[in-house]
Amino acid sequence: MVTLAPVADLAGVPRRTGLLVRLWRRRGLAAAVFGAVTALAVAALLVLPTSYLATGSVIVAEPEPGVANASAAWAQKIGDPADLESQLLLVRSPRVMRLAMAMPGAHDAVMRECRHEKGRGLVGLLLPSRQESCDKLAPDSEALIEYVMARYRVGTVGRSRVINISYASPLADVAQTLANALVTAFLDDQKASLSASREAAAAWLWKELGQLDAEVREKDATIQEFRRAKGLMRGATAPIGSERLSSISQQLAAAEAARAEAAARLREIETSQARGLADAPAVLASRTVADLKQQIATVSAQLANTSFTLGDRHPSLRALQRERDILVERLAQEVATITTSARKTFDAADTLVATLRKQVEAVKAEVADATADEASIESMVRSADIKRQKYSELYKRASELETERRVMLGSTRLVSLAEYPTQPFFPKKLPFLAAGLTIATLLAAAAALLRDRADGSVRASGDLAVVTGAPIFAELPRVADAPATPVLGLLWSRQSELPLPAALQQARRDPGLQDALRKLYAGIVLAGSNARYRSVLVTSPGPGEGKTFTTLALAQLVAATGRRVLVIEADMRRPAVAAALDLPGSPGLAAVLAGKFPLREAVVRTGIPNLDALPAGRATAASTELLMSKAMPDVLRFAESYDLVLIDSPPADVLMDAHILAKHVDGVLCCARWGRSSVVGAAVTIEGLRAAGGNVFGLTITMVKSDDLPLYDSRPVRPVAYLGAA
Repeated sequence: MVTLAPVADLAGVPRRTGLLVRLWRRRGLAAAVFGAVTALAVAALLVLPTSYLATGSVIVAEPEPGVANASAAWAQKIGDPADLESQLLLVRSPRVMRLAMAMPGAHDAVMRECRHEKGRGLVGLLLPSRQESCDKLAPDSEALIEYVMARYRVGTVGRSRVINISYASPLADVAQTLANALVTAFLDDQKASLSASREAAAAWLWKELGQLDAEVREKDATIQEFRRAKGLMRGATAPIGSERLSSISQQLAAAEAARAEAAARLREIETSQARGLADAPAVLASRTVADLKQQIATVSAQLANTSFTLGDRHPSLRALQRERDILVERLAQEVATITTSARKTFDAADTLVATLRKQVEAVKAEVADATADEASIESMVRSADIKRQKYSELYKRASELETERRVMLGSTRLVSLAEYPTQPFFPKKLPFLAAGLTIATLLAAAAALLRDRADGSVRASGDLAVVTGAPIFAELPRVADAPATPVLGLLWSRQSELPLPAALQQARRDPGLQDALRKLYAGIVLAGSNARYRSVLVTSPGPGEGKTFTTLALAQLVAATGRRVLVIEADMRRPAVAAALDLPGSPGLAAVLAGKFPLREAVVRTGIPNLDALPAGRATAASTELLMSKAMPDVLRFAESYDLVLIDSPPADVLMDAHILAKHVDGVLCCARWGRSSVVGAAVTIEGLRAAGGNVFGLTITMVKSDDLPLYDSRPVRPVAYLGAA
């Protein structure tokens, strides 16, 4: 025996299908959806009517040229978003629309547009707005206003205060005329709707301000004349009398401080003289006194030294004594001079204090007399202040009214009139086609992905193996006609299927398919370590899933290795083996099971060495009863003389024939078609076969599209003899 990996290892590994792979797998559907949407876009581009858009612009709440500081009314107008919204509502109002339609040429333009649209054929008749009768669009009628309001577009430009006024029309000159009509009507309405009440109120206020100004000036003149008559003229900060009193009082305080200082200095000097000393600070402050005291000290020191060394009568000693006496006398004279100067200073300060005190008393008397006069003019000043305050308030209000009036005059102005549109606004070819191609691409991708997501068919062998619990022996590539052109083959994956005889011939020439069949046979031989599968039932969940092709192709491959192979066609409802192998007529299995023909004579030799076949014979509806007959076990016992017996049964979900045969064979091989068989259906089929007593030992996936999910190497495989288990 040849030892290989466990059977579970033969199951395919689950493949992660990427987005591009899923799109490529459904490329036919994607191409169909893309082509349909693109065709619709092109048709719409050709059918949709052409429309021109003319746009004029105005700006609202713009400051007056030359005005540096904005008023409170202007600031409020700028910061209020509702103001711009009110301007938009005003432009869209029926009243302004009527003013626009009253502009020269506006109504005529509307009538030309209406007649043009009414005669545009079937497309114009299908649109409700173009079914209106042009006769109803009379000047100043509701129908006219509704007609043009549906075609006007009014909106702001970003976050600015610029308003765009546009009109859409199939005629370029009509679009320009009607857009400019509404722009002009709006600007004229702004000028005509100025507030006359504000202007009248401002005029009345300016008149009142003139009268108040004259009264205030008269009051001020009376007060000034009274002050001059009473001597109550004011200084810089207070009445002149009060300012004089303050000034003299300050001078008196400074004079008294100077006198006190002079008196203290004089007492110091006199006290020091009374003690016979000259050490008063005022005396010591004199440089002359300091020099004399230093010289006296120096002479005294020399005199002391001389008296110690010389006698009392020595001439040098006497000269020093005379010098000291002269210095002492000079010191006394200097101190007397300082004392005299200090007394004079004190006397002058005392005289100034006395003079200033007299002046203070005199000024106090004058200030007391002026207080009574100030009280008499207090009522006059109060009356003047009241009028002045009233003047200020009226002036402020008049200025605000004037500012508001000016803002209303200059807050809305023309930015630009509508120009003649030279290019259609709708539809624009390049953007329209680009949008159509984009939508077509998105819808095609979405359709392909949704179709792939909703597809529950066999796509990944690993998923099928996990769900069914059976290993995947092989994945057989699809055998089909080559496309007429390579491009068509890339875009359209639905190639026509070959008839069974032609498919078997091409299978023998396809190295990839031959390699897959070798893998399938290896899986059958090695499916069990202790059992040998001599008789294998080949079935599928539904029809058209490649079971007959798999049976015959596998039989041809095994027979080419020198093993004797018998193919029993148990599908008696739709026989196909005789035609596929080009066999002569034979009563077949149906006649054998009915007891009408010997078994050995019913077995037919094919043109392939080592390959015999027992065709089904003539089609019959009693296949289930025949397979349940006692003759069927005899057929299987006869087949034991072959190395491999392959039984092609009907689909397991259609008839019970496969369930009847499953318990009489060594193993069941279930075929599932790539992209058609349901994973759930395959699992249910296998569960039913197992419940009937069959040993479903493996699966094979047929008709795999290698262009959807590349699985095979395109290089040719060198044929080699297959070495089975001993």
